[in-house]
Amino acid sequence: MEHYTVKVIIATHKRYQMPKDDMYLPLHVGAEGKTDVAGNDLDLGYLKDNTGDNISALNSSFCELTGLYWAWKNIDADYVGLVHYRRHFCIKKKGRNLFDSVLSYRELRPYLGKVKVFTPNKRNYYIETLYSHYAHTHYSNQLDETRKIIYEKYPDYIKSYDEVIQRTYGYMFNMMIMDRESLNEYCSWLFDILFELSKRIEIPELSAFQGRFYGRISEIIFNVWLDYQMKSGTLRKNQIKEIPCIHMEKINWGKKGIAFLNAKFLGKKYEGSF
Repeated sequence: MEHYTVKVIIATHKRYQMPKDDMYLPLHVGAEGKTDVAGNDLDLGYLKDNTGDNISALNSSFCELTGLYWAWKNIDADYVGLVHYRRHFCIKKKGRNLFDSVLSYRELRPYLGKVKVFTPNKRNYYIETLYSHYAHTHYSNQLDETRKIIYEKYPDYIKSYDEVIQRTYGYMFNMMIMDRESLNEYCSWLFDILFELSKRIEIPELSAFQGRFYGRISEIIFNVWLDYQMKSGTLRKNQIKEIPCIHMEKINWGKKGIAFLNAKFLGKKYEGSF
């Protein structure tokens, strides 16, 4: 079996338990300008996203995408991926300790060279489209401006965009593992759009939580990019594989459900994670 190198960065802003598999690379995202109580550069013991070619200073609005950008520009591997310190891929549950179930290189290896893009399982919103859910919980003008940019810069993608935002499901979380060619194509497309969006959208009036919308926009347009790749024949269905993901901490589903209903029916925007 041919050997492929894989590096999956784990975006984190604090010390946390990490998988032991060598394919994982913990990365301190948003490291630029962070200091400890003594005023020294904050050192979590991980690589930092403010080294090499980076956009670490944009982390407050780009979220884990500063990690994706860093990986794209600075990692040399056949496959490169992004996961989160509290959210990982998992093919099979292996007991009570969730870290024993985190996707391993050994589990991934049979698919390498055949599959080009690994995604989390689709998330279903059931009674909401991707657009309506975003409009209720965040601000729809951000998506509307993104559509304008795609129409201007990548008009071939506009059909996929219009179809995707009317779906009630999508690949979310900004989690993926891609072969180098796919990663180059996706990141070139994604960051070109987001950097242009940053020139057109003013965010000072938004809360810190709502100001992180570039990361949320990317969750949606990742689906647009994938849809177009399939429509254009660049990617075949069997070259994309869904892998379940696991949350390393409990989700407060009650709080999340109430916030969802308040957003949908009372117009109250999200102001925190769950």
